[in-house]
Amino acid sequence: MQNRLSTKLVAVAALCTMLALPVGASFAAKPGFGNLYYNDTIVRTVVPPSSFPNEGTDNFYKVTNGAEGQLGIAAVAPGDTNYHGGHWKVFKVTFNGGVTPYLMTSEAAVHAAEDAGDVTIIRVAAEDFLCPVQK
Repeated sequence: MQNRLSTKLVAVAALCTMLALPVGASFAAKPGFGNLYYNDTIVRTVVPPSSFPNEGTDNFYKVTNGAEGQLGIAAVAPGDTNYHGGHWKVFKVTFNGGVTPYLMTSEAAVHAAEDAGDVTIIRVAAEDFLCPVQK
């Protein structure tokens, strides 16, 4: 009787382990929001983003068809006088047809690309969000 109970407990423990492993692996495989460009450097986000439609104050550039390794671009960060805690005002940046996408790592680079006719920038207030960063 004791042997049969031990066998059942081992089987249940093994089954629980097998069921838990794929769940853990699927969470681990999902990339985090994590990093942004700010003035040619990479900064980290502090918390997962929270949606705040139409409430953004700090410019954030989301490149829709950028070069490999392209991250979102923050215009300000902690220590800047105009930083409002990461209340991001979202702009979608799209490389125009016939332009080979290249890496942009600052707000100045985004505006230079726009001035050169390489990208189109569109304000998307419905995608504004809150997500503080650390330098």
